[in-house]
Amino acid sequence: MELTHVNSSGNAFMVDVSAKEIVKRTAAAYGKIRLQKETMDIVKANLMKKGDVLAVAKIAGIMAAKKTEELIPLCHCLNLEHVDVNFILADDGIEITSQVITSGKTGVEMEALTAVSVAALTIYDMCKAVDKKMHIENVYLVEKKKEEIK
Repeated sequence: MELTHVNSSGNAFMVDVSAKEIVKRTAAAYGKIRLQKETMDIVKANLMKKGDVLAVAKIAGIMAAKKTEELIPLCHCLNLEHVDVNFILADDGIEITSQVITSGKTGVEMEALTAVSVAALTIYDMCKAVDKKMHIENVYLVEKKKEEIK
């Protein structure tokens, strides 16, 4: 297996994408934060003292996707055309999904993963005063695809 961010001397480097074609690139990611049922009841009723947990987490996830190149050292700067973060509420936690789209020379996997991760961390931050048993799990890339621009 060949690592794309390590050169033949074993040094880290940013991948040269200058010769690649510009195509539409989409990525989706998933993660879950487990919360106690009592915490979920507070989130669902929008009674958390810090404010609307899901609204703040959605904005945080979108902002994080836009800042991925500042957080992950070898990521390219991308002009994101769409970022969405959504939540599915369950009794035992919140499932988080993201979708990121751009037209460019490199994919948006890291942006999708960053959106989910930061949304989960934001939920954790907003709920930590009432739930000491939260944990974030199963953050992974669901899909990545590219298609020619017509």
